[in-house]
Amino acid sequence: MKLAGAAASRYFARPEPDRAGLLIHGADPMRVALKRQEVIAALVGPEGEAEMRLTRIPASDLRKDPALVQDALKAQGFFPGPRVAFVEEAGDGIALILKNALAEWQTGDATLIVTAGALTKASALKKLFEDHANAYAVAIYDDPPSREEIEALLAKAGLRDIGREAMADLLSLSRDLDPGDFRQTIEKIALYKHGDPSELSPADVAAMAPATIEAEVDDVLHATAEGNASAVGKLLRRLEGQGVGPVTLCIGAMRHFRTLHSAASDPGGAGAGIARVRPPVFGPRRDRMLKQAQGWGMHRLEQALAILVETDLTLRSSSRAPQMALMERALIRLAMLARR
Repeated sequence: MKLAGAAASRYFARPEPDRAGLLIHGADPMRVALKRQEVIAALVGPEGEAEMRLTRIPASDLRKDPALVQDALKAQGFFPGPRVAFVEEAGDGIALILKNALAEWQTGDATLIVTAGALTKASALKKLFEDHANAYAVAIYDDPPSREEIEALLAKAGLRDIGREAMADLLSLSRDLDPGDFRQTIEKIALYKHGDPSELSPADVAAMAPATIEAEVDDVLHATAEGNASAVGKLLRRLEGQGVGPVTLCIGAMRHFRTLHSAASDPGGAGAGIARVRPPVFGPRRDRMLKQAQGWGMHRLEQALAILVETDLTLRSSSRAPQMALMERALIRLAMLARR
């Protein structure tokens, strides 16, 4: 039988122990591996592998010795509890071997868990599990996790008091990170909030989210966008001492002001625009950039972008002008423009 959506998520969290088998297939090996880890852990528990209730069988070994899977399904271990026979990197070449194993499966045998890459509609392996009366097939797509899946991850990590804005930030973050990185971020947030009974806030998410731009560069860009011309020079000297080049600064400035322009020009208002930008902006940084976008307005931001494009072209040309001085001049011009 085929499982999808919420039904598949529920099965991964609480698999039915009387099912003969499960096929998990998809183009992204990481997404498939995470789902496989989840369902096996739910079946055999945290000590399953240590108690030898999990048997791993590479598909290449199964081609050489087809009896391996049958032996794994029928074998009785020393420790009581559910057992799993896990066949990894399967393909249509072993579909007949698995078909014979499922045909002889009986209540009390181990559950057969099989993982595979992307399978076509005509795949023999896919048809075997989809057409079997006591087995499931689940296709894993490159879609971001649903709200239900994120809530399950949060609950598993011990995070239950989630603010509405923090949840919105997590949903945005899930669309920009691969599943493994997103899960690690959830774990980092859980450690960060350990022993803290307060509600998870956007600031907490921002503190643990992977950085998209260096903090020091962020400081000079905020100073520029907020019209603090006197701070620009001092911040640039510090960055120059750390080895940050003018081209890097220009790229960062263009990214920052493009984000402000996207927010300011959104038909739904700057608040709606800042929520749509990619990569997403979180917590206090989002509030700060929202205020900047509202203060600048779309037309002045277009002037700012024109200044930055001109500066970028000059930096990349054969001009002999001191490049950091050119960059500093451009940022000070922008800071003065912000005051108008």
